[in-house]
Amino acid sequence: MQVDWTIYLTFLGVGLIMLLPQESKSLIRWVALVTGVAALLVALKDYFNYNDWVNAQISAHGALQDGFTQIVNVSWIPALNVKYHLAVDGISYPLIVLNGFVCVTGILFSWNIENRVKEFFAFFLTLIAGVYGVFMAMDLFLLLVFYELAIIPKYFIIAIWGSTRKEYGAMKLVLYSFVGSALVLIGILAAYFAAGGQTFDILELAKHPIAPDVQVWVFPLIFVGFAVLAGMWPFHTWAPTGHVAAPTAASMLLAGVVMKLGSYGCFRGAMLLFPHGFEYWKWWIAWMAVIGIVYGAAVALVQKDFKFIIGYSSVSHMGFVLLGLATLNLIGMSGAILQMFSHGIVASLLFAVVGRMVYDRTHTRQLDELGGLAKVIPFACVTFVIAGAASMGMPGFSGFVAEYQIFVGAFHMHPVLALAAGLSIPLTVAYILNANDKVFMEQDPPAGDSGHGHGQEESGDSPPALPPITLPERVAAMILMALLVIVGVYPSIMLNMIKANVQLFLRGAP
Repeated sequence: MQVDWTIYLTFLGVGLIMLLPQESKSLIRWVALVTGVAALLVALKDYFNYNDWVNAQISAHGALQDGFTQIVNVSWIPALNVKYHLAVDGISYPLIVLNGFVCVTGILFSWNIENRVKEFFAFFLTLIAGVYGVFMAMDLFLLLVFYELAIIPKYFIIAIWGSTRKEYGAMKLVLYSFVGSALVLIGILAAYFAAGGQTFDILELAKHPIAPDVQVWVFPLIFVGFAVLAGMWPFHTWAPTGHVAAPTAASMLLAGVVMKLGSYGCFRGAMLLFPHGFEYWKWWIAWMAVIGIVYGAAVALVQKDFKFIIGYSSVSHMGFVLLGLATLNLIGMSGAILQMFSHGIVASLLFAVVGRMVYDRTHTRQLDELGGLAKVIPFACVTFVIAGAASMGMPGFSGFVAEYQIFVGAFHMHPVLALAAGLSIPLTVAYILNANDKVFMEQDPPAGDSGHGHGQEESGDSPPALPPITLPERVAAMILMALLVIVGVYPSIMLNMIKANVQLFLRGAP
């Protein structure tokens, strides 16, 4: 089975859900879960097949000869030379797998939703299908179609099921996204006409010589247009607002995979097609990324809202992705791709703790109103500590492997860049430890604290202070925690294919 079936299976799941009656809430949840698991299994099967194929090429030739596995390439809109062209390589495969895991765990963390269940999971799976499509699309027009398909459901998910100025957060996300999309569309049309109006195909455009002076002004249009969604400073302000307004699963999707659409677009739609433009602007990109890294961590440190802390943390960690891409060297760019995966898992886990495990039980996110939750919901505390350790870049977790490579790559680019980005390290440690202390260690539990010794999640003698962590939540959290450790301990499971494909890019191959 081909990996493009992740798209078709997910759309099939949407269709099945729409045929079910609104009252069949349990059946709708199970259809969504089975759909997500089926798509994930397809992605994992092809992922490991591709990894074996890459290792075989390296063993036979010493390096990867051709990074792409072609899936389908047929004419779609002949009048505009638009193709339905899907292909995957070692850059897109880790992100496809990331999307699958965030989909499954997001469904599990949404098992408690009772309001308009049918519409929620239909929008949820439509977004997931759009993300799968972006990571496979090799035609710029098709990529933009899938890109918008992934953005539009976010508005409805936040506006209907969100909280805390949800209409404002949803509208701000959509407006920023559409402005970025408009810039991307202008850049795409410029690339199309610069290539003689012959094709939108990314691999064909990459082989077409575009004048360096044209690249200098087209590159920032496409890069910034995508970087808006990646939370690049100073275009980041939609991200914390959107994260806070979104329901738990939507926050997981937004930080876990939707922001990765932006950084992936920066690489695939801008850096690959306009190398001279990238060379001209890379220093600006690097310094804007460093500002975002330090700024996001500093602002997270002074936040009083638990979810805003994680929102600004995402801005900071996505800055590492952009910095790694800007290094234009093997170790820095490989770290950036791995950081996309790592941060996707870390952010999903952190937002699950904040939104589902803490806020949905205590009905507050204010640090001053929380405290002592380690005695009441210890599983949430353990999960936050593990996710926080990965976010801080502790050895043994995927975040360490990714960020270490980015720092080394940045140091090779210019030592001052690495030193400046390093200012975020103590800030990150500070805001993670401060949040852990305020929420889980200090003070008394915020609700139901008839006796602090009663904070057992499954007490047989006395009722729990707060609702216990459910089985779906435990399973989802353990899946995400396992991924952080597996990639942290055995990074070559991803790094081999990533590095082989980055080497192809650095050699000037598509």
